Amino acid sequence: MTMAPATVLQMLRSLSTPHILTRIHQHRALGNHHHNQLHRAASRLSHSTSLPVAPPSLSPILHTARGYSSSSTAKQETGGATEGPAANAPLLAKLFPQTAPEVDSTAEQERQKREEEEAKENERAWKRMKLGFAIFGGGGVVAGLWAVYEFGKPEVDPNGQTIEDEFTHKPLVQQYVQRMWKSIHYYQRMIQEPSRAKLLPDPLKPPYVQPRYTLVLEMKDVLVHPDWTYQTGWRFKKRPGVDHFLAECAKEFEIVVFTAEQGMTVFPILDALDPNGYIMYRLVRDATHFVDGHHVKNLDNLNRDLKKVIVIDWDANATKMHPDNTFGLARWHGNDDDGQLLDLIAFLKIIAQNNVDDVREVLHYYRQFDDPINQFRNNQRKLAEQMQEAERIEQSKTKPMVKQWSRNILGR
Repeated sequence: MTMAPATVLQMLRSLSTPHILTRIHQHRALGNHHHNQLHRAASRLSHSTSLPVAPPSLSPILHTARGYSSSSTAKQETGGATEGPAANAPLLAKLFPQTAPEVDSTAEQERQKREEEEAKENERAWKRMKLGFAIFGGGGVVAGLWAVYEFGKPEVDPNGQTIEDEFTHKPLVQQYVQRMWKSIHYYQRMIQEPSRAKLLPDPLKPPYVQPRYTLVLEMKDVLVHPDWTYQTGWRFKKRPGVDHFLAECAKEFEIVVFTAEQGMTVFPILDALDPNGYIMYRLVRDATHFVDGHHVKNLDNLNRDLKKVIVIDWDANATKMHPDNTFGLARWHGNDDDGQLLDLIAFLKIIAQNNVDDVREVLHYYRQFDDPINQFRNNQRKLAEQMQEAERIEQSKTKPMVKQWSRNILGR
């Protein structure tokens, strides 16, 4: 079987990888020695008459292969730039630096220079960080000392004389620290507790009329709702029926608005909402307790009998101290088809007209429902049906015989 010269060349080229060529270069002397021995053996066999002569087509193949091998060897010895390990040395040096015959001194110097610059920059950054920590720590110490002095110094009278307190006879440093601690607790109580023990004044005495019941209303999303449009921007929208609601409730109830909003927001809104003065008192954020991240309305500070207090609110967290005094109304989101205030008027009027002694019993019953106002509406519908049925039964009863005889005699 004969092989074409091109096939032999392809096989030789496939073996011309950097690794194989490097091995060939290392064993060049041994390969040349074996090649000479094979050449001499071939010469002896060519003079023998007992063996067949090689096919004529093999000579060009061997000649071509020998020429390629000799040319490759020559290029390796003369440092050819197109093939062989020398030509692939830069690529090997980049991919596998450990196989490079020598290290580029310029690249090594640049690498060392970059490493030195990075080390210097890291050192400068660490110095800047330490300086920042020192400044921050020093500022904190100065601020702490100023707080101890400012909040721990004793009070003075208008004449500049020091007012003695329970810390006066203690060591100086202890005096300032304990006074500062007391001041911190004072400001903490200002945030967490109401600003005063009695949120409302005492009930009115005769001849003034004090309403029997106190109605505590949340302002936001009960009476008004914050709304924003491109035309008007932010504004507060009145709930449908709110004017009629305030007018009717003011006949039987002492109306109090109690909200966790700031006073600068609440007072202008209520001035515009209630020009007739149906709302008797306004309580804002400073009247709430701050508990677990919520502003809670503590009715114990309201200075009213809790048996006569009804709270209307949608937020259970705001009334969690007195859930039995709360009638949960659905939060209003600004829709114009809302009519819950009208149903609420009927509910409150029934309580007032029936002189309920303790409203907490009624409110406790409605607290078990997800929608108390809807449950009240259903109860009223059932009550109306029962009353109609009772009236129908009463009318259908047989009338007395005396009335029937008198009707017959008189011709009626």
